[in-house]
Amino acid sequence: MRNGRTVLSPVQADGVWCVQITWANESKRLFGKFGTKQEAEKWIAEAKKAAEVMFDKLDRDHDGTLTRRELRGRLSAKEFAVADTDKDGTISKDEYFAIVEQRFKAADTDNDGTLTRRELRSKAGRQLLLLLR
Repeated sequence: MRNGRTVLSPVQADGVWCVQITWANESKRLFGKFGTKQEAEKWIAEAKKAAEVMFDKLDRDHDGTLTRRELRGRLSAKEFAVADTDKDGTISKDEYFAIVEQRFKAADTDNDGTLTRRELRSKAGRQLLLLLR
């Protein structure tokens, strides 16, 4: 997935296929463990599709951006203002993915690049899930 800020790619580390995440301002991290490169590539495709499907589902007027109304209950006014980096009053797909990244990192308390059930059940994890469900 390439959205201007994040790149997901399959890599092999110590004989195990993983998904490498390159964040905008951080070094590379490994996410998950897969038996084959094809499994890692499939996960990337599924993650990209899920994020795009959710964005498109929220984009009720199909203009390619999300308004505060379309994001109702998912972001506070303050979070929306911070996420709207170009200050046009809407959230683009790139800005949306940046919010997901931030919430993922907040939920990943042990900084291992994965989210456990416990981390997903935390306040930060629940905030992330608001953007993914």
